[in-house]
Amino acid sequence: MMEFEALGKDVREPRKKLEVFPKPANVKTVILESDEVTSLCPVTGQPDWETVIVEYAPAKYCIESKSFKLYLWSFREEGVFCEALADTIARDIYRACSPHWCKVTVIQKPRGGIKITASAFYGEGN
Repeated sequence: MMEFEALGKDVREPRKKLEVFPKPANVKTVILESDEVTSLCPVTGQPDWETVIVEYAPAKYCIESKSFKLYLWSFREEGVFCEALADTIARDIYRACSPHWCKVTVIQKPRGGIKITASAFYGEGN
């Protein structure tokens, strides 16, 4: 049995570590989605609310969802533009589980009347 650092443990703080587990044989794509992501505008410090959608084709490993939730929580106090957030998450997912490909879409809720949607792609066909 795998030993996880977050799953099944009483973790009460954000973490940057994405944990993985072996991909089940017939899983071809995985989609993780959260509409509870917050970050800060890097210029004004005002809060931004985002929906994050991660789509990937696992090669050998899948991302464990509790570690993903704690990872997303880690952006709460970080100043980051929506576009950079998409790129950072895609890069970190790609590094953590080495999928065939990974696409991350971040949809920032409107502030000042403007909604932003940014996508980043890593992997095959990039």
